[in-house]
Amino acid sequence: MSGSLWVTGLGPGAPEQMTPAARQAIEAADAILGYTTYLRLIAELAPGTPREESGMGQELQRVNRAIDLAKAGRRVALVSGGDAGIYGMAGLVYEVLRQRGERVTVKVVPGVPALAAAAALLGAPLMNDFAAINLSDRLTPLEEILRRLEMAVQADFVLCLYNPQGRNRVEPFRLACEILARHRSPETPVGIVRHAYRTGQRVKLITLAGLPQAEVDMATIVIVGNSRTFVYEGKMVTPRGYAAKYALGETR
Repeated sequence: MSGSLWVTGLGPGAPEQMTPAARQAIEAADAILGYTTYLRLIAELAPGTPREESGMGQELQRVNRAIDLAKAGRRVALVSGGDAGIYGMAGLVYEVLRQRGERVTVKVVPGVPALAAAAALLGAPLMNDFAAINLSDRLTPLEEILRRLEMAVQADFVLCLYNPQGRNRVEPFRLACEILARHRSPETPVGIVRHAYRTGQRVKLITLAGLPQAEVDMATIVIVGNSRTFVYEGKMVTPRGYAAKYALGETR
């Protein structure tokens, strides 16, 4: 008898930021699998349900195990930080199933993505077109990352940079800062958010000139404004375009 596999986005981490559907999927599961840090975030949720945790770099083993449990008739919640379909586990589940030539019932449960959580804390930086780029070259060649970044910068997208820098992985961030400096004003607003809606949250507004010296790591989202982004009362704002069509100060 086949069970089901619910690939579940936890959102940024705080319980109140988790969607009701994600909570329901976890509470209804009879097995919960996930990265160690993510399982700690939901330690108080469904505490009696068996859990299997694994570390960074063990995503493939985690997915195969989740599929095996679902095939054995279990209802499995495979948890992922943020949204499971944005740099999360959902894609790998489908890739592995395709490679194995097997079918199980899969449902992807969306969560609040890290870029949305960071943007909310910064103000309204994503009100116009933006691009998300992961600077980790563990799975994507560095040349490809930099090419995408160069094109996005030239197109004047607001940029959401995931995994900007690791303990032993500093070159992608350094090169990204060089690309940004070539195409954007040093006064461009930049928002740095670490551990959004988690213990140790840090939110900081700087300019592009200060980005190379900024403290960033794998738990940080960096949002780089475009040519129209401004700072108002400590908040980062990218205009949607209303000012070009309407008199914003009118009350009627």
